Amino acid sequence: MPDSDHLGPETPESALPGRRLSDLAEKAVDCTAGCCGASATVSDGGERPAAVTHPDLSALVAVQLRSGTGPIPTAAEHGRQVDAVDLLREERWPLYRAVALDSGVRSSLTIPFRRNGLTITLSLYSFHAGGLSDAGHGPARALGELTATGLARDRAYQSALAELDHMGAALRSRPLVDQACGIVMYVLSCDADAAFDVLRRISQGTNRKLTDVARRLVDTRGHGLEEELESLAPGAEGP
Repeated sequence: MPDSDHLGPETPESALPGRRLSDLAEKAVDCTAGCCGASATVSDGGERPAAVTHPDLSALVAVQLRSGTGPIPTAAEHGRQVDAVDLLREERWPLYRAVALDSGVRSSLTIPFRRNGLTITLSLYSFHAGGLSDAGHGPARALGELTATGLARDRAYQSALAELDHMGAALRSRPLVDQACGIVMYVLSCDADAAFDVLRRISQGTNRKLTDVARRLVDTRGHGLEEELESLAPGAEGP
């Protein structure tokens, strides 16, 4: 079973990518001849969930993400496959080379996949120099394509759910805000637009949500808040 490393606190949103990455890494090893392990990462500019098939590979991934050098950052930046055919002779990434050889890894292959702002990498490792020469055109690439498409779909779905939740919250709070605007209109003898502007200014000035401000006004019917409201009335000078 692969080890997952989210390189930060795990959240419900990061758990799903982690499972998909674990499945990708495990299946890629199973279908790739000469492969002794694999890692998979995904980035959308924020957290970098990662999965590895062996604990020793966690350090190999981490050193690349921390330093910004190695096959994973290079493949992610340029969008093309990166081969390290023989790490004994590799000179491009000294830190990666040292950690890889210390783990017994002699060669690696990293394939990037891009989908709708996401960048997924699949890295395959071998104990032998040149042990992954044909892996870039094998089933591991097809698995990576499927995983990338699935992760992009998952993100779009989560984004749609969040938008629906936001819209629902706005609809639920609308009657409360309307009531508060009515109170402000009565106290200040102003129109609806001016009343809403007063609520907005109170919200910004007190660093409270607009719905919290509205709820306080409705609960108190404006009593005890007359001076605060009047100080924010259209044309009134601020404190």
